[in-house]
Amino acid sequence: MSAFIHSIQTAVPQYSYHQSELRDRMKEIVPGSERDERIIHHIYSRSGINTRYSVVNDFRKTASHQLFFNGQGASPGTASRNDTYIREGRKLFVDVAQKLIDQSEFSPEEITHLITVSCTGFYAPGPDYDIIKTLGLSPKTERYHLGFMGCYAAIPALKMANQICRADPEANVMVVSVELCTLHFQANPKMDDLLSASVFADGGAGAIVSSREPDHSAYQMDGFASAITDKGKDDMAWSIGDTGFNMVLSNYIPDLLEEGLQPFLNPILEQYNLTLEDIGLWGVHPGGRAILDKVEKTFSLPKNALSASRNILSNYGNMSSATVLFVLKELLDQKSDAENNRTLAMAFGPGLTLESALMTKFSGS
Repeated sequence: MSAFIHSIQTAVPQYSYHQSELRDRMKEIVPGSERDERIIHHIYSRSGINTRYSVVNDFRKTASHQLFFNGQGASPGTASRNDTYIREGRKLFVDVAQKLIDQSEFSPEEITHLITVSCTGFYAPGPDYDIIKTLGLSPKTERYHLGFMGCYAAIPALKMANQICRADPEANVMVVSVELCTLHFQANPKMDDLLSASVFADGGAGAIVSSREPDHSAYQMDGFASAITDKGKDDMAWSIGDTGFNMVLSNYIPDLLEEGLQPFLNPILEQYNLTLEDIGLWGVHPGGRAILDKVEKTFSLPKNALSASRNILSNYGNMSSATVLFVLKELLDQKSDAENNRTLAMAFGPGLTLESALMTKFSGS
């Protein structure tokens, strides 16, 4: 029995920033030499990003500065950052969940399972509770949370939803991912912090997964693959510090991914008797422009194969785990000449961990 992604919805917070605006502001905010300013200018100008969103407007000179730059320094404590996550994050979780109900054929009482995903904050009772209470889901809804996994976490969430639906044909699973990465901004010229500040953003996305046969554009989930590379444990990591969460983000990550991509994909392609040429749609997590360049080069992809990923990177930046769902929604919304399209979703995170989902996009009956 197959499980299907019926609906994908997204949401972003109210404050938007142009990348050039952030570039110039960072050169003012981050203490350092003229060389550091040139590095910032270079990183931001080559990021492939035009716009990013945040739940705070503190990165503007004329902002309210409720969290950052409020006279108490540019490094608020972890508690105050997490308080902002609780206040603003629950809004996005509920917003995405409400959109999923409003834009699908499922009623709140039909949702049997709820999976929430986030690595940028914590609270309990958590976003699952907020969604159930606000949308009127059954109090018997089974709830699961995938926390602190990083940018790849939406794919394990879809995998869990797929397994639930295959085990219970009556199950309807809601998956909601929200990440508020900008709350963990660190104002110092350390390269890890400069790189993370140049790409990460805030946003939320979700999906409804069910074994019910859809009569509209949807994804059929065919298979999943997971791997951890031999190298990279120390090049991408996520830990909790006294002044927010600390990201290790090495500029070697694109090269490390390049080494592990081919052996990672071969097993799932062989399992389904496919070649790279059989993949019609690529839903690659846009961790950064260089990562997309490496994926394109490694697999010798056509010029526009990663256009959805590059568009999401340009318009939203890297929203950690929510980002690959933004990409999959863009692919799902696109008109296609082919009735069925093999789709490969890929995401990467701390470890280095690689996750993929093989799906088939179809127009429905």
